[in-house]
Amino acid sequence: MNKTIIVIGATGNLGAHISTYLKSLGYDVIAVGHRKNDNGFFADYNISYYSVDITKSEDFEKLPQSGIYAVVHFAGMLPAVMEGFDGTSYIQSIIQGTLNVLEYTRKVSADRILFPQTLFDISYLFGTKVPISADSLRKVPEGDHWLYVIAKNAAVDMIEHYYREFGIKRFIIRLSRIYLYHPNPYTYTDGKKVLVSDRYLIYRAMQGADIELWGDPNRLLETICIKDFLQIIEKAITVDVDGGIYNVGSGGTTLKERIEGIINVFSPKDHPSRIIYKPEKRSAKQFVLDIRKTVNELGYIPNYSWHDYLLDFKEEMQQQRFAKIWGREEDYISSEDISKLVAD
Repeated sequence: MNKTIIVIGATGNLGAHISTYLKSLGYDVIAVGHRKNDNGFFADYNISYYSVDITKSEDFEKLPQSGIYAVVHFAGMLPAVMEGFDGTSYIQSIIQGTLNVLEYTRKVSADRILFPQTLFDISYLFGTKVPISADSLRKVPEGDHWLYVIAKNAAVDMIEHYYREFGIKRFIIRLSRIYLYHPNPYTYTDGKKVLVSDRYLIYRAMQGADIELWGDPNRLLETICIKDFLQIIEKAITVDVDGGIYNVGSGGTTLKERIEGIINVFSPKDHPSRIIYKPEKRSAKQFVLDIRKTVNELGYIPNYSWHDYLLDFKEEMQQQRFAKIWGREEDYISSEDISKLVAD
């Protein structure tokens, strides 16, 4: 019999990819999301979908109560989707929600749990090209992420307790930004809606417009394609270790390499964008993660470059595979808006 895996947060950016990928590997996947209706998306993949509010313990009674091998818990409020500031949603969805997920995991005697940790717990170490260890001290930053990080750290501490007390194997996946296509090109920074910076560069490249490169072009930024991330999820499901905290990354790319790749993949061949260097502008804050623990304990091998990711992004942009749950790009931004952004 195939192992059954529950993916909580299955309608999210990562959860949808995780669910469909694990199903393609032959697992019996149960998708769980907060949405009342998944618009028939998961049925297309022969995956059962349950609407569950993880802040309510009674909602977990809707789910199977036995036969679960692993719980992949990727639900919870994110600063990137929060307009303004609502601290209660962090407490309820991440702390209370994770406690309820852990109790469910214990009751169904699941072997392991996978959980995403925020990169901002180690942001105090950003600023150099020295790889940051997976087991670095977790700290709370200043700024709009402070309560989010407190909630995520509390969730990690609870998961560690359930490991010590009940033997539930735990795989804490510290996420750098996972590079994937989503039809929504906007995010929230300090509670305000802004265009994702890479998307702005892609839109300019698509129209052959000049692209400014600010500050030091050799600043190193961590990079990981969704396909390499999914490899880490697969390894965490199958590996015979008790787990721990694992960094997600691939060694990073420089700012110059990123912009050159965007131009190569998206610009018209007869009218490619020009790079306009602006060394007087503010440089990006660089960082790279030490992935040796992920490689040594999980058997992870990075396979996809920044250029590979961009090709994957372009293909997904054309296919719109997740349109049933995420909508299409034109639902978020019009061609007229894109033209105006590029002209500004």
